Amino acid sequence: MTLTKRIISCLDVKNGRVVKGLRFESIKDAGDPVELAEKYSNEGADELVFLDITASNEQRETLKDLVRRVASVIDIPFTVGGGVKSLDDARNILLNGADKVGINTGAIKNPKLITELMELFGRQCVVIAIDAKRNYNVKDDVAVFSENEQNFWFEVFIYGGKEGTGIDAIQWAKNAEKLGSGEILLTSIDKDGTKNGYDILLTKSIVDSVSIPVIASGGCGKPDDMVDIFKKSNVDAALAASIFHYETHGVKGVKEYLKEKTIPVRL
Repeated sequence: MTLTKRIISCLDVKNGRVVKGLRFESIKDAGDPVELAEKYSNEGADELVFLDITASNEQRETLKDLVRRVASVIDIPFTVGGGVKSLDDARNILLNGADKVGINTGAIKNPKLITELMELFGRQCVVIAIDAKRNYNVKDDVAVFSENEQNFWFEVFIYGGKEGTGIDAIQWAKNAEKLGSGEILLTSIDKDGTKNGYDILLTKSIVDSVSIPVIASGGCGKPDDMVDIFKKSNVDAALAASIFHYETHGVKGVKEYLKEKTIPVRL
């Protein structure tokens, strides 16, 4: 039996509003999170991801009441991330209606937290978010790639893409799986908001190095970009924001198009 590919809508939230940027910068307003969540749920999105994108940088908790309001209008799996540094942060998110907790900065700062979350809430609740960017200063102990005669590696970034870690994204994905992550949400900072397609090389490299599900994120501008990432990598899900927020494409229409292109999706 062929497993269906998931189409995931994403809400990047700042100051209680959904926003969208370009490579994590130039943020602009995209609407009300509760209204958009309800719309995507009704249109047939398989899951919803809610990222409080400034929580880690501002050293604060995720907006719990907003999470609760979003959870109350949807009936699809719901992942929430942003500012998760402890078991209590994760518990609060789950108690307010999320099904899974996304964690990036907190996991890099304290990798043991991944195992603690897995032991307390179950592996299926733990989503490690990896924000990765090409780094052309090649060093030892990283997986090196070459394109247009340039060598580079994929570096993990934290604090909403503001700080490099020196950590190789492929190695970190493997470690996260060992520590207890049930899923990886992989975002290409280079591609984020560009609308010119996912980073296929990055996605394929991570998918091929782990056995847990991987969600591709960053760069989707049209349904063909999803066709591309599904045909050229064995990724489990494709996440998009811009194409859904700005009414260029509806979730249902995208899924019908994918089905026409022989991508197995749930209609």
